Amino acid sequence: QVQLVESGGGLVQPGGSLRLSCAASGRFFSIATMGWFRQAPGKSREWVATITSGGSTSYADSVKGRFTVSRDNAQNTMYLQMNSLKPEDTSVYYCNAKIGVGSSWGQGTQVTVSS
Repeated sequence: QVQLVESGGGLVQPGGSLRLSCAASGRFFSIATMGWFRQAPGKSREWVATITSGGSTSYADSVKGRFTVSRDNAQNTMYLQMNSLKPEDTSVYYCNAKIGVGSSWGQGTQVTVSS
């Protein structure tokens, strides 16, 4: 099982940027399909972005063109670069790792977009 720790959240003004990191333990990171999800208060968790082991990426329509997901297999780390942030991006952001039929979650990091 992969253990995941998110970092990089915080308070940012609308239009600003943040970069989230997801550090993974274990030796299977390079073969995992990695994803970012988010959950706002009172709402269900929603998918944000995915990056496969081969580096293919996909994004939710709400973040396409503003967010970029990447990974560094040598560092066992996935990133989410978030630009042009909007108040509606305010959420707890979680990373997820899928290996075969198994799935692991991090504890989440809070992102607040407010003036």
